[in-house]
Amino acid sequence: MHKDLTEMLAEWPFEPGQISVRLIEADDGTPRIQVRLDLGMLQMYVDGRPDGQRPNGYGSLLDSCEARIDQAEPMDADEYQVDEDDDAPPRARSLTAEDCRLLREESQQYYHRYIALLVLEDFEAVVRDTSRNLRLVDLLRDHAIEEDDQASLESHRPYIMMMRARALASHALKHEENKVALNAIDEGIEALRLYFESAEQPEAFEQSGEVQMLRDMRDSLIPKLPVSQRAELRQRLEAAIASENFELAAILRDELKMLGG
Repeated sequence: MHKDLTEMLAEWPFEPGQISVRLIEADDGTPRIQVRLDLGMLQMYVDGRPDGQRPNGYGSLLDSCEARIDQAEPMDADEYQVDEDDDAPPRARSLTAEDCRLLREESQQYYHRYIALLVLEDFEAVVRDTSRNLRLVDLLRDHAIEEDDQASLESHRPYIMMMRARALASHALKHEENKVALNAIDEGIEALRLYFESAEQPEAFEQSGEVQMLRDMRDSLIPKLPVSQRAELRQRLEAAIASENFELAAILRDELKMLGG
């Protein structure tokens, strides 16, 4: 027998321009996240894979693929070139186009959940899911057979990095740890700078919407810092200059100016 959702949807109307999210208790007593969409409703598990599936007995397809790669035989020495600093020989590329398609679909599930979790202010869970999706981007880059699959999610990396830094900072702010929040934002901006440099796109750093998002968050946080933070910011500035991290030094100088220091 098919069940009509009209009454349920009418009780929770869709509001354009807003992300409507709620946490409910399922029939089995465990929590579920619900997201109201224009054409219906999305429901996800809070933990594990959002759809509740366990691919190949693992918590997610990512976990399954990582285990498969870890269990694979290392490549023979004459099959690869490795830097002296590398600790272990690499595994052969083994993720097929179908593997990669399914992994991308799984990453979309986690994306929907961490956006919902951000609205629910479960920032620790946002950090968990964004960290997890960064692992997936790395896995495709390092183990996909096809070049198109290797790069298929790279364009999403800055956004995921930004969301992770934003969640870390928001979690700190929720606990009135403004200094920790500021550090999380600065580290997120620095990580994005290093990413764009490694991608040989240093000019994209200043043009990045993700960088601007974190800078705006930092700017809104600066007035909340106590005057006693000035000395610590000066110490961090001196350390950044000593280590020749001039990009971070510029950020810290801007913060000191806003504090009147």
